[in-house]
Amino acid sequence: MSSSVMAPPSPEVIARYEPVIGLEVHVQLATATKIFCGCPTSFGAPPNTNVCPVCLGLPGALPVLSREAVELAIKAGLALNCAIRPQSRFARKNYFYPDLPKGYQISQYDEPLAEHGYADILVDGHAKRIGITRVHMEDDAGKSIHDDFKDSQRYSYVDLNRSGTPLIEIVSEPDMRSSGEAYAYLTEVKQVLQFIEVSTCDMEKGHLRCDANVSVRLKGAEKFGTKAEVKNLNSFRFLKQALDYEISRQIALIESGGKVAQETRLYNPDTGETAGMRSKEHAHDYRYFPEPDLVPLRVSEKWLAEVRSSMPELPAKKRERFTVDYKLREYDAEWLTQSRPISEYFEDSARISGDPRATANWIMGDLAGLLKGEGKDITTSPVSAENLGELVKMKLPSKLAKEIFPKMFATGESAAAIIEREGLKQISDSGALEEIIAGVIAANPKQVEQYKGGKTTVMNFLVGQVMRATRGQADVSAVTDLLKQKLG
Repeated sequence: MSSSVMAPPSPEVIARYEPVIGLEVHVQLATATKIFCGCPTSFGAPPNTNVCPVCLGLPGALPVLSREAVELAIKAGLALNCAIRPQSRFARKNYFYPDLPKGYQISQYDEPLAEHGYADILVDGHAKRIGITRVHMEDDAGKSIHDDFKDSQRYSYVDLNRSGTPLIEIVSEPDMRSSGEAYAYLTEVKQVLQFIEVSTCDMEKGHLRCDANVSVRLKGAEKFGTKAEVKNLNSFRFLKQALDYEISRQIALIESGGKVAQETRLYNPDTGETAGMRSKEHAHDYRYFPEPDLVPLRVSEKWLAEVRSSMPELPAKKRERFTVDYKLREYDAEWLTQSRPISEYFEDSARISGDPRATANWIMGDLAGLLKGEGKDITTSPVSAENLGELVKMKLPSKLAKEIFPKMFATGESAAAIIEREGLKQISDSGALEEIIAGVIAANPKQVEQYKGGKTTVMNFLVGQVMRATRGQADVSAVTDLLKQKLG
Protein backbone atom coordinates (compact mmCIF):
# COMPACT_ATOMS: atom_id res chain seq x y z
CA MET A 1 0.00 0.00 0.00
CA SER A 2 1.48 3.34 -0.97
CA SER A 3 1.64 6.18 1.55
CA SER A 4 -0.32 8.50 -0.76
CA VAL A 5 -3.52 6.43 -0.46
CA MET A 6 -3.09 5.43 3.18
CA ALA A 7 -5.53 7.13 5.51
CA PRO A 8 -3.76 9.30 8.10
CA PRO A 9 -3.96 7.94 11.66
CA SER A 10 -6.33 9.51 14.15
CA PRO A 11 -4.99 11.87 16.85
CA GLU A 12 -5.65 9.10 19.40
CA VAL A 13 -3.44 6.67 17.48
CA ILE A 14 -0.70 9.29 16.96
CA ALA A 15 -0.74 10.00 20.71
CA ARG A 16 0.33 6.40 21.40
CA TYR A 17 3.57 6.92 19.49
CA GLU A 18 6.70 8.94 20.13
CA PRO A 19 8.75 10.43 17.27
CA VAL A 20 12.54 10.32 17.48
CA ILE A 21 14.20 13.08 15.46
CA GLY A 22 17.78 14.05 14.74
CA LEU A 23 18.90 16.84 12.41
CA GLU A 24 21.93 17.22 10.17
CA VAL A 25 22.38 20.92 9.47
CA HIS A 26 24.64 21.99 6.59
CA VAL A 27 25.93 25.55 6.89
CA GLN A 28 27.96 27.52 4.35
CA LEU A 29 30.80 29.36 6.08
CA ALA A 30 31.05 33.11 5.47
CA THR A 31 34.44 33.05 3.74
CA ALA A 32 35.23 35.08 0.62
CA THR A 33 36.89 32.08 -1.04
CA LYS A 34 36.40 28.33 -1.24
CA ILE A 35 37.76 25.88 1.32
CA PHE A 36 40.61 24.40 -0.74
CA CYS A 37 41.24 27.04 -3.42
CA GLY A 38 41.07 30.79 -4.03
CA CYS A 39 37.87 30.85 -6.11
CA PRO A 40 35.20 33.29 -4.85
CA THR A 41 32.09 31.99 -3.06
CA SER A 42 29.89 34.89 -4.23
CA PHE A 43 26.29 33.98 -5.06
CA GLY A 44 24.70 34.68 -8.44
CA ALA A 45 27.76 34.55 -10.74
CA PRO A 46 27.20 33.13 -14.26
CA PRO A 47 27.31 29.29 -14.20
CA ASN A 48 30.75 27.66 -14.11
CA THR A 49 32.72 30.91 -13.80
CA ASN A 50 33.84 30.73 -10.14
CA VAL A 51 35.93 27.61 -10.79
CA CYS A 52 39.54 26.45 -11.12
CA PRO A 53 41.39 23.11 -11.54
CA VAL A 54 41.08 22.37 -7.79
CA CYS A 55 37.29 22.74 -7.45
CA LEU A 56 36.77 21.20 -10.91
CA GLY A 57 38.61 18.11 -9.68
CA LEU A 58 41.11 18.11 -12.53
CA PRO A 59 43.99 15.60 -12.36
CA GLY A 60 47.07 16.82 -10.49
CA ALA A 61 45.31 19.73 -8.71
CA LEU A 62 46.01 19.78 -4.97
CA PRO A 63 43.80 21.21 -2.21
CA VAL A 64 45.14 23.83 0.26
CA LEU A 65 43.04 24.28 3.41
CA SER A 66 41.69 27.79 4.18
CA ARG A 67 42.72 29.05 7.61
CA GLU A 68 39.70 31.38 7.73
CA ALA A 69 37.32 28.46 7.14
CA VAL A 70 38.92 26.54 10.01
CA GLU A 71 38.58 29.51 12.37
CA LEU A 72 34.91 29.97 11.51
CA ALA A 73 34.31 26.25 12.06
CA ILE A 74 36.07 26.45 15.45
CA LYS A 75 33.85 29.40 16.41
CA ALA A 76 30.77 27.38 15.49
CA GLY A 77 31.98 24.47 17.61
CA LEU A 78 32.67 26.72 20.61
CA ALA A 79 29.31 28.50 20.27
CA LEU A 80 27.56 25.12 20.27
CA ASN A 81 29.38 24.07 23.46
CA CYS A 82 31.56 21.48 21.72
CA ALA A 83 35.03 20.27 22.60
CA ILE A 84 37.54 21.16 19.88
CA ARG A 85 39.83 18.27 19.00
CA PRO A 86 43.57 19.11 19.03
CA GLN A 87 43.87 16.98 15.92
CA SER A 88 41.24 16.26 13.28
CA ARG A 89 41.56 14.64 9.90
CA PHE A 90 39.95 15.02 6.48
CA ALA A 91 38.62 11.97 4.64
CA ARG A 92 37.34 11.13 1.19
CA LYS A 93 33.63 10.35 1.04
CA ASN A 94 33.23 8.50 -2.26
CA TYR A 95 30.08 8.69 -4.32
CA PHE A 96 29.34 9.41 -7.96
CA TYR A 97 26.99 12.14 -9.06
CA PRO A 98 27.15 14.55 -12.04
CA ASP A 99 27.69 17.61 -9.83
CA LEU A 100 30.58 16.03 -7.89
CA PRO A 101 33.50 16.35 -10.35
CA LYS A 102 36.13 14.65 -8.16
CA GLY A 103 33.95 11.57 -7.62
CA TYR A 104 34.35 12.15 -3.86
CA GLN A 105 33.68 14.82 -1.29
CA ILE A 106 36.40 15.96 1.10
CA SER A 107 34.79 15.68 4.53
CA GLN A 108 35.67 14.52 8.06
CA TYR A 109 34.70 11.10 9.32
CA ASP A 110 35.99 9.50 12.50
CA GLU A 111 38.11 12.48 13.62
CA PRO A 112 35.85 15.57 13.35
CA LEU A 113 36.94 19.07 14.35
CA ALA A 114 34.41 19.43 17.20
CA GLU A 115 32.20 17.04 19.17
CA HIS A 116 30.09 16.46 22.30
CA GLY A 117 28.19 19.78 22.31
CA TYR A 118 24.62 20.87 22.96
CA ALA A 119 22.01 23.55 22.31
CA ASP A 120 19.35 24.60 24.84
CA ILE A 121 15.85 25.20 23.52
CA LEU A 122 12.53 26.38 24.96
CA VAL A 123 9.27 24.84 23.69
CA ASP A 124 5.90 25.73 25.21
CA GLY A 125 7.65 27.10 28.29
CA HIS A 126 9.69 23.93 28.84
CA ALA A 127 13.51 24.01 28.58
CA LYS A 128 15.30 21.10 26.94
CA ARG A 129 18.91 20.35 26.03
CA ILE A 130 19.57 18.84 22.60
CA GLY A 131 22.88 17.01 22.27
CA ILE A 132 25.21 17.76 19.36
CA THR A 133 27.27 14.76 18.27
CA ARG A 134 29.76 16.58 16.09
CA VAL A 135 30.57 19.61 13.96
CA HIS A 136 32.75 18.68 11.00
CA MET A 137 34.12 20.49 7.94
CA GLU A 138 33.62 19.55 4.31
CA ASP A 139 33.46 20.97 0.81
CA ASP A 140 30.16 21.38 -1.03
CA ALA A 141 29.20 19.66 -4.26
CA GLY A 142 28.03 21.54 -7.35
CA LYS A 143 24.41 21.96 -8.36
CA SER A 144 22.36 19.94 -10.80
CA ILE A 145 19.68 22.05 -12.52
CA HIS A 146 16.61 20.24 -13.80
CA ASP A 147 14.37 23.21 -14.77
CA ASP A 148 14.15 26.37 -16.87
CA PHE A 149 15.91 25.09 -20.00
CA LYS A 150 14.05 24.31 -23.21
CA ASP A 151 15.36 20.73 -23.16
CA SER A 152 15.08 20.19 -19.37
CA GLN A 153 12.87 17.18 -20.04
CA ARG A 154 15.84 15.42 -21.65
CA TYR A 155 18.93 16.84 -19.91
CA SER A 156 20.18 18.00 -16.51
CA TYR A 157 22.54 20.95 -16.43
CA VAL A 158 25.44 21.23 -13.98
CA ASP A 159 26.75 24.44 -12.36
CA LEU A 160 30.00 23.91 -10.45
CA ASN A 161 30.25 27.43 -8.95
CA ARG A 162 29.21 25.98 -5.58
CA SER A 163 31.67 23.09 -5.80
CA GLY A 164 34.34 23.50 -3.11
CA THR A 165 32.38 26.01 -1.03
CA PRO A 166 33.27 25.56 2.68
CA LEU A 167 30.61 23.88 4.81
CA ILE A 168 30.20 22.67 8.32
CA GLU A 169 27.79 19.88 9.12
CA ILE A 170 26.20 19.99 12.58
CA VAL A 171 24.89 16.56 13.56
CA SER A 172 22.51 16.41 16.51
CA GLU A 173 21.77 13.51 18.81
CA PRO A 174 18.31 11.93 18.22
CA ASP A 175 16.97 13.96 21.16
CA MET A 176 13.99 15.74 19.59
CA ARG A 177 10.49 14.36 20.16
CA SER A 178 8.30 16.63 18.06
CA SER A 179 8.41 18.84 14.98
CA GLY A 180 8.12 21.81 17.37
CA GLU A 181 11.34 20.81 19.14
CA ALA A 182 13.12 20.40 15.79
CA TYR A 183 11.91 23.85 14.72
CA ALA A 184 13.15 25.39 17.99
CA TYR A 185 16.52 23.63 17.72
CA LEU A 186 17.11 24.81 14.14
CA THR A 187 16.07 28.34 15.16
CA GLU A 188 18.60 28.33 18.02
CA VAL A 189 21.42 26.98 15.84
CA LYS A 190 20.72 29.55 13.11
CA GLN A 191 20.59 32.44 15.60
CA VAL A 192 23.86 31.43 17.27
CA LEU A 193 25.71 31.08 13.95
CA GLN A 194 24.43 34.45 12.72
CA PHE A 195 25.41 36.11 16.01
CA ILE A 196 29.01 34.97 15.73
CA GLU A 197 29.01 35.78 11.97
CA VAL A 198 30.07 32.27 10.99
CA SER A 199 27.39 32.27 8.28
CA THR A 200 24.61 34.46 6.93
CA CYS A 201 22.39 31.34 7.13
CA ASP A 202 20.46 32.68 4.12
CA MET A 203 18.23 29.72 3.28
CA GLU A 204 17.17 31.18 -0.08
CA LYS A 205 20.83 31.09 -1.20
CA GLY A 206 21.37 27.60 0.21
CA HIS A 207 23.61 28.83 3.06
CA LEU A 208 21.58 26.74 5.55
CA ARG A 209 20.12 23.36 4.59
CA CYS A 210 18.78 20.61 6.76
CA ASP A 211 18.32 16.84 6.58
CA ALA A 212 16.03 15.21 9.14
CA ASN A 213 16.30 11.63 10.42
CA VAL A 214 12.94 10.54 11.81
CA SER A 215 11.53 7.34 13.26
CA VAL A 216 8.61 6.48 15.54
CA ARG A 217 8.15 4.04 18.40
CA LEU A 218 5.40 3.24 20.85
CA LYS A 219 5.61 5.42 23.94
CA GLY A 220 7.62 3.67 26.64
CA ALA A 221 9.60 1.56 24.15
CA GLU A 222 13.37 1.76 24.51
CA LYS A 223 14.43 0.62 21.05
CA PHE A 224 14.37 3.15 18.21
CA GLY A 225 12.25 2.43 15.18
CA THR A 226 13.60 2.27 11.62
CA LYS A 227 14.49 5.79 10.48
CA ALA A 228 13.91 7.54 7.21
CA GLU A 229 15.97 10.55 6.17
CA VAL A 230 14.20 13.56 4.65
CA LYS A 231 16.76 15.47 2.57
CA ASN A 232 17.33 19.13 1.65
CA LEU A 233 14.77 20.97 3.74
CA ASN A 234 15.45 24.62 2.99
CA SER A 235 12.90 26.43 5.16
CA PHE A 236 11.68 26.24 8.74
CA ARG A 237 8.10 25.80 7.56
CA PHE A 238 9.01 22.91 5.26
CA LEU A 239 10.97 21.24 8.08
CA LYS A 240 7.92 21.26 10.35
CA GLN A 241 5.51 20.20 7.62
CA ALA A 242 7.80 17.40 6.39
CA LEU A 243 8.29 16.03 9.91
CA ASP A 244 4.57 16.12 10.72
CA TYR A 245 3.77 14.29 7.48
CA GLU A 246 6.56 11.75 7.90
CA ILE A 247 5.59 10.98 11.51
CA SER A 248 1.99 10.43 10.43
CA ARG A 249 3.06 8.30 7.43
CA GLN A 250 5.26 6.01 9.52
CA ILE A 251 2.58 5.51 12.19
CA ALA A 252 -0.04 4.70 9.51
CA LEU A 253 2.35 2.23 7.90
CA ILE A 254 3.06 0.43 11.20
CA GLU A 255 -0.62 0.41 12.21
CA SER A 256 -1.56 -1.20 8.88
CA GLY A 257 0.94 -4.02 9.46
CA GLY A 258 3.66 -2.64 7.20
CA LYS A 259 7.30 -1.86 7.92
CA VAL A 260 9.17 1.43 7.61
CA ALA A 261 11.97 1.20 5.06
CA GLN A 262 15.36 2.74 5.81
CA GLU A 263 15.51 5.16 2.91
CA THR A 264 16.16 8.70 1.79
CA ARG A 265 13.04 10.72 1.03
CA LEU A 266 12.31 14.15 -0.42
CA TYR A 267 9.59 16.55 0.72
CA ASN A 268 7.32 18.05 -1.91
CA PRO A 269 5.89 21.39 -0.67
CA ASP A 270 3.22 21.34 -3.42
CA THR A 271 1.67 18.09 -2.19
CA GLY A 272 2.76 18.35 1.46
CA GLU A 273 4.11 14.78 1.25
CA THR A 274 7.46 13.02 1.32
CA ALA A 275 8.38 10.54 -1.40
CA GLY A 276 11.04 7.82 -1.53
CA MET A 277 14.21 8.76 -3.46
CA ARG A 278 16.67 5.93 -2.80
CA SER A 279 17.58 3.36 -0.18
CA LYS A 280 19.57 4.92 2.66
CA GLU A 281 23.33 4.54 2.40
CA HIS A 282 25.42 3.25 5.28
CA ALA A 283 28.82 4.76 6.15
CA HIS A 284 30.65 1.82 4.55
CA ASP A 285 28.88 2.54 1.24
CA TYR A 286 30.90 5.74 0.99
CA ARG A 287 34.24 3.88 1.37
CA TYR A 288 35.70 6.57 3.64
CA PHE A 289 39.48 6.72 3.86
CA PRO A 290 41.92 9.46 5.02
CA GLU A 291 42.43 12.23 2.44
CA PRO A 292 46.00 11.61 1.17
CA ASP A 293 46.46 15.17 -0.15
CA LEU A 294 45.89 16.89 3.22
CA VAL A 295 47.89 16.56 6.44
CA PRO A 296 45.99 16.24 9.74
CA LEU A 297 44.57 19.52 11.05
CA ARG A 298 46.16 20.50 14.36
CA VAL A 299 44.60 23.21 16.54
CA SER A 300 47.08 24.38 19.16
CA GLU A 301 46.02 25.74 22.56
CA LYS A 302 47.36 29.15 21.49
CA TRP A 303 45.32 29.20 18.29
CA LEU A 304 42.21 28.00 20.11
CA ALA A 305 42.63 30.72 22.75
CA GLU A 306 42.96 33.38 20.03
CA VAL A 307 39.75 32.24 18.34
CA ARG A 308 37.91 32.02 21.67
CA SER A 309 38.97 35.55 22.63
CA SER A 310 37.52 36.90 19.36
CA MET A 311 34.06 35.44 20.07
CA PRO A 312 31.22 37.91 20.76
CA GLU A 313 28.72 37.45 23.58
CA LEU A 314 26.31 34.65 22.65
CA PRO A 315 22.52 35.17 22.46
CA ALA A 316 21.65 33.13 25.58
CA LYS A 317 24.15 35.07 27.71
CA LYS A 318 22.95 38.36 26.25
CA ARG A 319 19.29 37.50 26.99
CA GLU A 320 20.18 36.76 30.58
CA ARG A 321 22.14 40.01 30.92
CA PHE A 322 19.34 42.08 29.42
CA THR A 323 16.86 40.79 32.03
CA VAL A 324 19.29 41.31 34.92
CA ASP A 325 21.14 44.52 33.99
CA TYR A 326 18.36 46.33 32.12
CA LYS A 327 15.40 44.82 34.03
CA LEU A 328 13.70 43.87 30.77
CA ARG A 329 10.91 41.30 30.56
CA GLU A 330 12.00 37.90 29.22
CA TYR A 331 9.91 38.40 26.08
CA ASP A 332 11.56 41.77 25.41
CA ALA A 333 15.05 40.34 25.99
CA GLU A 334 14.31 37.49 23.59
CA TRP A 335 12.97 39.88 20.94
CA LEU A 336 15.96 42.21 21.22
CA THR A 337 18.46 39.34 20.87
CA GLN A 338 16.89 37.75 17.80
CA SER A 339 19.86 39.13 15.86
CA ARG A 340 23.19 40.68 16.76
CA PRO A 341 22.50 44.01 14.96
CA ILE A 342 19.22 44.46 16.87
CA SER A 343 20.87 43.74 20.22
CA GLU A 344 23.72 46.16 19.49
CA TYR A 345 21.31 48.88 18.31
CA PHE A 346 19.34 48.51 21.55
CA GLU A 347 22.42 48.72 23.78
CA ASP A 348 23.86 51.72 21.91
CA SER A 349 20.52 53.52 22.17
CA ALA A 350 19.85 52.60 25.82
CA ARG A 351 23.31 53.80 26.81
CA ILE A 352 22.37 57.30 25.58
CA SER A 353 18.73 57.36 26.74
CA GLY A 354 19.38 56.08 30.26
CA ASP A 355 15.97 54.36 30.08
CA PRO A 356 16.33 50.79 28.73
CA ARG A 357 12.65 49.88 29.05
CA ALA A 358 11.40 52.93 27.15
CA THR A 359 14.10 52.37 24.54
CA ALA A 360 13.05 48.74 24.12
CA ASN A 361 9.41 49.79 23.66
CA TRP A 362 10.34 52.25 20.89
CA ILE A 363 12.47 49.65 19.04
CA MET A 364 9.91 46.83 19.31
CA GLY A 365 6.95 49.08 18.54
CA ASP A 366 7.22 52.21 16.41
CA LEU A 367 10.61 51.50 14.85
CA ALA A 368 9.86 47.84 14.04
CA GLY A 369 6.54 48.84 12.46
CA LEU A 370 8.08 51.50 10.22
CA LEU A 371 10.99 49.23 9.20
CA LYS A 372 8.59 46.43 8.26
CA GLY A 373 6.46 48.83 6.23
CA GLU A 374 9.52 49.93 4.25
CA GLY A 375 10.99 46.43 3.86
CA LYS A 376 14.09 47.46 5.81
CA ASP A 377 15.91 45.89 8.76
CA ILE A 378 17.73 47.45 11.70
CA THR A 379 21.00 47.72 9.76
CA THR A 380 19.35 50.11 7.27
CA SER A 381 17.28 52.04 9.82
CA PRO A 382 17.05 55.77 8.94
CA VAL A 383 16.82 56.44 12.70
CA SER A 384 20.27 55.87 14.19
CA ALA A 385 20.68 54.33 17.64
CA GLU A 386 22.11 57.66 18.80
CA ASN A 387 19.10 59.65 17.55
CA LEU A 388 16.60 57.26 19.14
CA GLY A 389 18.50 57.42 22.43
CA GLU A 390 18.42 61.23 22.36
CA LEU A 391 14.66 61.21 21.66
CA VAL A 392 13.95 58.95 24.65
CA LYS A 393 16.30 61.01 26.83
CA MET A 394 14.28 64.18 26.09
CA LYS A 395 11.25 62.66 27.91
CA LEU A 396 8.87 64.51 25.61
CA PRO A 397 5.10 64.19 26.01
CA SER A 398 4.00 60.99 24.30
CA LYS A 399 1.88 62.76 21.69
CA LEU A 400 4.74 65.06 20.70
CA ALA A 401 7.27 62.22 20.55
CA LYS A 402 4.90 60.17 18.39
CA GLU A 403 4.56 63.14 16.04
CA ILE A 404 8.32 63.64 15.77
CA PHE A 405 9.41 60.01 15.36
CA PRO A 406 7.96 59.36 11.87
CA LYS A 407 9.66 62.56 10.71
CA MET A 408 12.96 61.24 12.09
CA PHE A 409 12.38 58.02 10.15
CA ALA A 410 11.52 59.88 6.94
CA THR A 411 14.45 62.31 7.07
CA GLY A 412 17.15 60.62 9.17
CA GLU A 413 17.35 63.82 11.22
CA SER A 414 17.61 64.05 15.00
CA ALA A 415 14.59 64.94 17.13
CA ALA A 416 16.30 68.20 18.15
CA ALA A 417 16.71 69.26 14.51
CA ILE A 418 13.06 68.55 13.70
CA ILE A 419 11.82 70.35 16.83
CA GLU A 420 13.94 73.39 15.98
CA ARG A 421 12.87 73.51 12.34
CA GLU A 422 9.15 73.01 12.94
CA GLY A 423 8.81 75.01 16.13
CA LEU A 424 7.76 71.98 18.17
CA LYS A 425 9.65 72.92 21.33
CA GLN A 426 8.20 71.75 24.60
CA ILE A 427 6.30 74.49 26.43
CA SER A 428 7.34 74.62 30.06
CA ASP A 429 7.36 78.41 30.55
CA SER A 430 4.83 79.09 33.32
CA GLY A 431 3.77 82.41 31.79
CA ALA A 432 2.78 80.84 28.48
CA LEU A 433 1.12 77.88 30.18
CA GLU A 434 -0.88 79.99 32.65
CA GLU A 435 -2.69 81.76 29.82
CA ILE A 436 -3.65 78.45 28.18
CA ILE A 437 -4.67 76.89 31.52
CA ALA A 438 -6.89 79.88 32.33
CA GLY A 439 -8.69 79.32 29.01
CA VAL A 440 -9.18 75.60 29.74
CA ILE A 441 -10.57 76.33 33.24
CA ALA A 442 -12.99 78.93 31.83
CA ALA A 443 -14.18 76.53 29.10
CA ASN A 444 -14.85 73.60 31.47
CA PRO A 445 -16.73 74.93 34.55
CA LYS A 446 -18.55 71.63 35.17
CA GLN A 447 -15.30 69.61 35.42
CA VAL A 448 -13.70 72.32 37.57
CA GLU A 449 -16.59 72.06 40.05
CA GLN A 450 -16.29 68.25 40.07
CA TYR A 451 -12.58 68.48 40.88
CA LYS A 452 -13.19 70.98 43.66
CA GLY A 453 -15.90 68.68 44.98
CA GLY A 454 -13.32 65.90 45.46
CA LYS A 455 -13.41 64.03 42.14
CA THR A 456 -9.64 64.21 41.60
CA THR A 457 -9.66 61.93 38.51
CA VAL A 458 -11.05 64.90 36.56
CA MET A 459 -7.48 66.29 36.65
CA ASN A 460 -6.55 63.87 33.82
CA PHE A 461 -9.29 65.37 31.65
CA LEU A 462 -8.14 68.94 32.31
CA VAL A 463 -4.48 68.07 31.63
CA GLY A 464 -5.60 66.44 28.39
CA GLN A 465 -7.39 69.64 27.32
CA VAL A 466 -4.21 71.66 27.89
CA MET A 467 -2.13 69.11 25.92
CA ARG A 468 -4.61 69.31 23.06
CA ALA A 469 -4.47 73.10 23.06
CA THR A 470 -0.63 72.96 22.87
CA ARG A 471 -0.50 70.15 20.26
CA GLY A 472 1.12 67.95 22.89
CA GLN A 473 4.00 70.35 23.39
CA ALA A 474 3.30 71.27 27.02
CA ASP A 475 5.36 69.78 29.84
CA VAL A 476 2.87 67.42 31.52
CA SER A 477 4.31 67.77 35.02
CA ALA A 478 4.40 71.57 34.75
CA VAL A 479 0.76 71.60 33.55
CA THR A 480 -0.36 69.34 36.39
CA ASP A 481 1.38 71.50 39.02
CA LEU A 482 -0.09 74.76 37.65
CA LEU A 483 -3.62 73.30 37.44
CA LYS A 484 -3.41 72.14 41.05
CA GLN A 485 -2.29 75.62 42.11
CA LYS A 486 -5.11 77.34 40.19
CA LEU A 487 -7.77 74.96 41.48
CA GLY A 488 -6.61 75.08 45.09
